[in-house]
Amino acid sequence: MYDSNNKIGLRRMAVLIDGDNATPSLLDKMLSEASKYGTVTVRRTYGDWTTSNMGGWKDTLQTHAIQPIQQFRYTIGKNATDSAMIIDAMDLLYSGTVDAFCLVSSDSDYTRLATRIREKGFFVMGIGQKKTPRAFVNACDVFVYTENLVPPKPAKKRTSRSKKDTTEPKEPAAPDATPLLKQAFGYAVQEDGWAFLGTVGHHLRQLDPGFDARTYGHSQLSSLIRANTKLFEVKEVKGEEGNFAIYVKLK
Repeated sequence: MYDSNNKIGLRRMAVLIDGDNATPSLLDKMLSEASKYGTVTVRRTYGDWTTSNMGGWKDTLQTHAIQPIQQFRYTIGKNATDSAMIIDAMDLLYSGTVDAFCLVSSDSDYTRLATRIREKGFFVMGIGQKKTPRAFVNACDVFVYTENLVPPKPAKKRTSRSKKDTTEPKEPAAPDATPLLKQAFGYAVQEDGWAFLGTVGHHLRQLDPGFDARTYGHSQLSSLIRANTKLFEVKEVKGEEGNFAIYVKLK
């Protein structure tokens, strides 16, 4: 069983991928994200490999040592992949070979599975698109949006425009992280008014398993905090081993 006190590196993680509901071009990045939370020991992709829509996965299977699991579609319009993946997950749950799971899908059908895994005390991570239903996101300990795994597009150079066409297409504005940051800080703040950044990050995940600094245009939480100069004051404290701990204070 998963022990929350174990170091991340000691977690044995099973990565189970819904091949009908995931993007093969992001497989290397998805495995990299999963490895941040444990050692990936089981890698499986589920789908009907006799259909053309699974063709994109075939080139990546051998490269990343993924085991393909065949599941025929017995009825048109029904996704048999869900059932096969859920059954395998439950077998692994009681096998004693893993103590963490990464479910790759944007399908709400896995909400109950994620909940059941957490009820057993195991760590569960989800990876899917931003369209993923909120219930599935909240059922996971951590949820990573695939949109954050795609490298940002380089800024386009401005070209001369005619007088009639003077409007520039605007990039969608990044969401405002302020309310969530304030709430997490409120849970983490100590009596002296300062909060350890790691504790703030922990509470951010508790409030929103899908929280990711990349959603707000920053690679790390520390960068996001430092960018909010009107909201937070930041200080670094040197530890006995020479490493630095970051603390934040609400202005």
